[in-house]
Amino acid sequence: MDNKNEVNYSCPIEYTMNLIAGKWKLVILWHLSQEKVMRYGEIKKSLNNITHKMLSQQLKELEADGFIHRKAYSQIPPKVEYSLTSLGESFFPILESISKWGKHHFKENEK
Repeated sequence: MDNKNEVNYSCPIEYTMNLIAGKWKLVILWHLSQEKVMRYGEIKKSLNNITHKMLSQQLKELEADGFIHRKAYSQIPPKVEYSLTSLGESFFPILESISKWGKHHFKENEK
């Protein structure tokens, strides 16, 4: 889990926010929770306006923090698949709550 364990957090929210910080991490986790296994290109297509560099960075951080598993196949062309780990799956109820909240308030703001 990177050096995030070395920091003394004042509360569990601060710890969690540090792990999921990043514009795309929650969206990546959401798509993986819906599809179960996705290739890099599929993830990129599902995210609007993300750069290759940003997607690569966010995936590496999620993997380092134990949220996702990366499986690389030794073939040409290269094939890499991403899926949620048990830690990532344990985060699904939180993602679902965020999604419900967003749907509710998105509709309210359209009025």
